[in-house]
Amino acid sequence: MSETETESEPSGETSKAKEAKAKITRSSRAGLLFSVSRIDRLLRKGQFAGRVGARAPVYMAAVLQYLTYEIVDIAGEVAVRSKKRRISPRHLQLAIHSDLELKKLLGGVTISQGRVLPLNQPGVLPSKKRNGRRSIKRRIAPAPVRVK
Repeated sequence: MSETETESEPSGETSKAKEAKAKITRSSRAGLLFSVSRIDRLLRKGQFAGRVGARAPVYMAAVLQYLTYEIVDIAGEVAVRSKKRRISPRHLQLAIHSDLELKKLLGGVTISQGRVLPLNQPGVLPSKKRNGRRSIKRRIAPAPVRVK
């Protein structure tokens, strides 16, 4: 820079601003898409604990991002199988209940507009017809127990 440029600047404020590094978010440092700062604020505001460590919101953001990715990935496959281009609540419902680990985590959650799950248990379905009639399943009585 020449002397004329430095003299025109008032008290050197702009030169410090140019030298200042660009702000790097905690999410970008951790390589996450979910906002670490927002989760940090919500953890502190919610008063779940007296103190919140610096790494807790980073870990929680990573876990939430992973779970969201898993659910949306499986729901996308369900949507493709049903020849749809958009993921609906029904696809989320079927995705959660098709994965054992997600079902264990979110099995008791009610998803609005998710409808009921298909029930494919052989004991519930009607039995096959034989000779024009329904076959009747006969129960065998248990063997009598001798009393002394």
